[in-house]
Amino acid sequence: MKLLKFIRKLWRFAVDNYFISIFLACIAFVVFVSAYKLFFTKPTYVYARVKMGQGLWWATTQKPPIWFVKNIKKGDVQKGLTSQLIAQILSVRYYPWGSQYDVYLTLKIRVTGNKKTGEYSFNRSTIGVGAPVDFEFPSSQFSGTIIDLSEKPFKEKYIEKTIYLAKGQGYWKDYTFPYDNIVVGDKYFDGEDYVFEVLDKKLQKQIWSVTNNLTGELFEREAETNQTIIVKAKIKVKEINKQLVYGEDQVVTLNRAINISTSRVSFSEYMITGIE
Repeated sequence: MKLLKFIRKLWRFAVDNYFISIFLACIAFVVFVSAYKLFFTKPTYVYARVKMGQGLWWATTQKPPIWFVKNIKKGDVQKGLTSQLIAQILSVRYYPWGSQYDVYLTLKIRVTGNKKTGEYSFNRSTIGVGAPVDFEFPSSQFSGTIIDLSEKPFKEKYIEKTIYLAKGQGYWKDYTFPYDNIVVGDKYFDGEDYVFEVLDKKLQKQIWSVTNNLTGELFEREAETNQTIIVKAKIKVKEINKQLVYGEDQVVTLNRAINISTSRVSFSEYMITGIE
């Protein structure tokens, strides 16, 4: 009886105050839908490759320094209020650029959206290739640009190539350090794998043209005081659109310099003269 009386009073209140009743009903509906999505809907996850930076692919921003890079932890997880997984770092690759680094991450992220249309949202923002994205992990917080997006885990396909690097006038007889500091067997580890290794090195004498001031005759001779440094190296690259790519965005091709180094030596001033 008491329950029936309470229900009748509640009904009369709802009828007499229908504006309040409609408002409360809307709130209850939103809470119900949110709770259902949160606890009963299976979460949707996609995989993203992200280049760390300001967040817009066309904006030139400062690259992160080494102290920031070392605090980005593989396996780190960003969680929501109910401890659900929002994002997880699956891999971290970094390539030196002077005293700073280009950093590329592979992440698993929780999204909402339509699989049929391929449109997804992350943290209430629409995402896609070229879109800015922000993350808040326990060890680091950063922004970046999405450079690839997939519903399935990425399959990393790297191929090994032998390249020859040359630096004209890199060796001087009274300044041999640029050549002496190159060590055969020196490698670079990008955070996931060894992607560059020095296999061999040598010097190549330069040919100078000399003119006889009396006869005007031109003749050539080898110069030992100033020589070209030749480095043979092994490099791991991806093949994208029939091009070899190192470090996600550096095209490896003849007669081009690429930013590549080990912990000992930078080869950014060397020209690629051969690819096998």
